[in-house]
Amino acid sequence: MGTIDFGEEALTKHEFILQYIQQLKIGEKISVRSIAKALQVSEGTAYRALKEAEKIGIVSTRERIGTVRIEKKQRGDHDRLTFSEIVTILDGQVLGGAAGLDKTLQKFVIGAMKLEAMLSYIDADSLLIVGNREDAHLYALEEGAGVLITGGFDTSDEVKRLSDERELPIISCKHDTFTVASIINRAIYDRLIQQKIMRIEDIVTFGQTLETLYPGDTLETFEWLQRETGRARFPVVDEKGRIVGIITSRDAAGNPLSHTVDKLMTRNPITVRANTPITSAAHTMASEGIDLLPIVDRQRKLIAVVTRQEVLAAMPFAGKQPQSGETFDDLMWSGFSKITGERTGEGWLYRGRMTPQMSGPLGTVSEGVLMALLMQAGRLLIWEIGKRDHVLESVTTYFVRPTQIDHEISIVPRLLEMNRKSAKLEIEIVDDHGLAAKAMLSAQMIDP
Repeated sequence: MGTIDFGEEALTKHEFILQYIQQLKIGEKISVRSIAKALQVSEGTAYRALKEAEKIGIVSTRERIGTVRIEKKQRGDHDRLTFSEIVTILDGQVLGGAAGLDKTLQKFVIGAMKLEAMLSYIDADSLLIVGNREDAHLYALEEGAGVLITGGFDTSDEVKRLSDERELPIISCKHDTFTVASIINRAIYDRLIQQKIMRIEDIVTFGQTLETLYPGDTLETFEWLQRETGRARFPVVDEKGRIVGIITSRDAAGNPLSHTVDKLMTRNPITVRANTPITSAAHTMASEGIDLLPIVDRQRKLIAVVTRQEVLAAMPFAGKQPQSGETFDDLMWSGFSKITGERTGEGWLYRGRMTPQMSGPLGTVSEGVLMALLMQAGRLLIWEIGKRDHVLESVTTYFVRPTQIDHEISIVPRLLEMNRKSAKLEIEIVDDHGLAAKAMLSAQMIDP
């Protein structure tokens, strides 16, 4: 790929186009043809860059409008839906106000009341969900709110003109009000759960100067960089900033200073993306014996690094974020409690009732639910005894006989072995008739 001079550095055509797009005004329309013409590049190159811009969230393609420059959503905004996302999840039709599709909504209001009663609920940045009521449509737009018309109804030209003037979307969808509210609520709930997951981007500062080496640098340069920084390992990048290796003081030990880095570095190192969960990165570093993990973008260009110490320091907080939404595992385990005073060997006893929601296609408790309960009991035992974070490596499960709905069961995890690197357990599910299921579980411990 060729290069184009842009400012003080030489960028690839792809990077040049992305920077060009980022400089466009929010809301400005853009197309493959306009990029190709403005920057004198092929339409194929422009198309690939535009698709990348859409993936990273700086442009959005809308039906009957085209592609427009948008404000990239920040990590903290993930729990807030945009009007554009509402259109997508409801398969809706935009009747007006398309210029405001990228605005976020703070809340939604169901207009199942007289207009006078709605007045105290509708305000700016909200979404009014209502049927074929033009007076409510107009009032919501005047107050700075978007409108979602249920039942597939249309609205008047006056309402559409006002929505265009205020840049407030008015959307129509075929679903009824209850279904619409349920779908939107589920989408918001999912965002809250995602917000709880701690990721690499939460502990790394991007944009800082990175100490790197090139393949042609000598060990003399490596040793100088060691003295200047006090570090023992560095990423190796090519002329385009893409990661090609890692070199450590162990790699360099005993070799002449005239040797070049490319002869000693570890090639094709393991990398992660910025949105990788902390727990996943910790597992990778522990299992592979990695002390420095490069963070790359979609083109494998180095954007930051994270050390093993930084990841492990964040681990105690990764699973203890404020509860903002219950996952399926949370819901299944919520009916179980630890029975104090009942302990078998190195095991504990948990007791709870199987609810109808846990049933499978044959009317008995789903095997997937039983596996989730077995693993959760094992996790709790490892944490209580080891007081350390861990990740599951393998689970072998045996189902002895079906477990009935509305029956009370006991879950008994027992520790078989634990050391600095691993733990092995057996977990049993017992009901009124005896053993119902059993699992053998192994986990990898993460160094504190």
